Amino acid sequence: MSDPSAEGAGNIGPRPADPEARGVRLVVVLLSLTVVSGLIDAVSYLGLGHVFTANMTGNVVVLGFAAAGAPGFSIPHTSTSLAFFLAGAAAGGRIAGRYGGGSRRTWARVTLVAETVFVGVSAVVAFVAPGATATTYTLIALTAFAMGLRNATVRKLGVPDLTTTVLTMTLTGLASESAVGDGSGHRSPRRTAAVIAMLAGAALGAWLVIHHGLGIPLLLAAVLAGVLAVATSGRE
Repeated sequence: MSDPSAEGAGNIGPRPADPEARGVRLVVVLLSLTVVSGLIDAVSYLGLGHVFTANMTGNVVVLGFAAAGAPGFSIPHTSTSLAFFLAGAAAGGRIAGRYGGGSRRTWARVTLVAETVFVGVSAVVAFVAPGATATTYTLIALTAFAMGLRNATVRKLGVPDLTTTVLTMTLTGLASESAVGDGSGHRSPRRTAAVIAMLAGAALGAWLVIHHGLGIPLLLAAVLAGVLAVATSGRE
């Protein structure tokens, strides 16, 4: 009589590599994208008339300032940002419907390639026609659409505490679950890293805008998104 265990052992071979595991983990990718968000908002707020194109919480507040007639804020600029962000989020929802049931790696890469294209085109426009009124609206539209697309994808991916564009709930969790709060602090390193990433991106973006204009920080944001598109995996 044959030994079933021996037969089973004879069939054991190297397991096929999981394609989702190839590349950089999503946590690292999303932290890197948080840096990109800081760059984008530095460009939009400092260089495009006090408007946000990544942080829509701030943008709604800015729209309220503009509606009240506060100097330095623009209803057309802010409305353009909101409209194109929502259009990008809708497109992101479409992409999620197509790719969400399959490979997370493919899904993330498709979205990041699209972000790279939109932000890259905005960098080209900033270099070619700096200071023009049409350039301002074009940069707002392109970057807001890219951020809406990304936000929809990140929301569907559902990686905790890494929205890549807003930090209100991240900071709330960091404080409420600290030793002063309920004392668990189990996600404090990730949350702290997200805050540092946004701060670093904003500081770098502001310095580049002040000293080198809008094109270079946008180009840097596009290059980072492109590298992440190539490198990302589907694992958290």
